[in-house]
Amino acid sequence: MARLPYAEPANPNVPKANIFRLLANAETVFVPWARYGLALLRDTTVDPLLRELAILRVAALTPGAEYEWVQHEAIARAVGASDEQIASCRSGAGAAGDDALVLRFTDEVVRDATPSDQTFAAMTERFSAQEIIELLLVIGQYMTLARVMATAQIDIDEP
Repeated sequence: MARLPYAEPANPNVPKANIFRLLANAETVFVPWARYGLALLRDTTVDPLLRELAILRVAALTPGAEYEWVQHEAIARAVGASDEQIASCRSGAGAAGDDALVLRFTDEVVRDATPSDQTFAAMTERFSAQEIIELLLVIGQYMTLARVMATAQIDIDEP
């Protein structure tokens, strides 16, 4: 049972998922937050698969963020993630190429607030400034959500 109540968003078109119902308690920021979150999922240039791998890694690194994992594992699979890629996100090991780089970048941002010079150099060799900023915004968004979920002990919805 969640530590905080669920509210009904004023807009009936908002999905009935518990995360939206939980965040609807913050009426004044809910709509701008939802627009921002949707933009991160829909309007970025970073590869959707890499975005989802980063989100899953954030969830794996955050105790109590199983809700985030459940929801985004399904999204990751929908954009083409394999069982091996999903397992790499959970363990932090076994990835290769861009996947390994994005997971390492995510680990360092989550754990240390900034990537090492070596990781950052590798990112700038592979990705544009726009993609790196978008990835940082995604990581930050899902760090925040993971902490809200963990603190509120949100009830897990089906993906």
